[in-house]
Amino acid sequence: MDSVDIRFSRDELIDHLRRTRIAGDVATPRQGNLRHYSELVKGNRRFWLGLELGERWTEETVLAVMAERVGVVADPGHLQGQDTIDARLTVEGLDRMAAVLREAARQWWRVLVATGHPGGLLDVHQAIARALRAAGATVVAIPKGLSTTEGDDDSYGDVRQFGSVAVLEDGATLWHTHAPQPMSAILDALTAAGEPLPDLVVADHGWAGRAGQRGIRTVAFADCNDPALFLGEAEGTIAVTVPLDDHVVDPQAYEPMTAYLLSEAGLTA
Repeated sequence: MDSVDIRFSRDELIDHLRRTRIAGDVATPRQGNLRHYSELVKGNRRFWLGLELGERWTEETVLAVMAERVGVVADPGHLQGQDTIDARLTVEGLDRMAAVLREAARQWWRVLVATGHPGGLLDVHQAIARALRAAGATVVAIPKGLSTTEGDDDSYGDVRQFGSVAVLEDGATLWHTHAPQPMSAILDALTAAGEPLPDLVVADHGWAGRAGQRGIRTVAFADCNDPALFLGEAEGTIAVTVPLDDHVVDPQAYEPMTAYLLSEAGLTA
């Protein structure tokens, strides 16, 4: 992060997000988005990302929330091809997340940082963890020896920390996982050890959803094909969900976004 010019203006960042396809015309196809929305509504818990969404949502209401909070195409007749994330909504989400991070630093909160998308967002989360620790917050160290043995294939493995960020590892490989089980393992182990739960979780995917469902203040990043966390924000279970493509080709493309977030929060990496 040291090489990043944190003087990116809001408009410059919006242009950068569009140019790198972190937002704007993203790589996630419309038909994939709609399929995920449908699976969520059908009750497929893989798409609930650790939240309890019940039978409250329809495909129409999910699309309406995603159009409002993410900027996907609102027309239900748009069934395939290009879909979008509104870069201005991404920056507005970063501003809301920055306000929470600023409070976490000022109040010296206990913060747990985790990612199910290490190929794209590990550097982002590590920079947030470093900045919070430097500002006086406590970055929670997870208990040793945690593993997950239940759920879908992408939920099995060892739960570890790299650069103070919790991830799922299996066979020396960091896993892309949507599963909530790794977060459950951490929270259950903290409780069993008599340690307080985090005041704040910064995460994505099922790590974020399960933390929010457990009543922990949670801020998250999410793609336009992962509607659950945006529904969680709409219902108040998730404090902030920032819309973005969570795995662009060049992970360094996230650096200006991360620098903007930390600058707005009054933090440095």
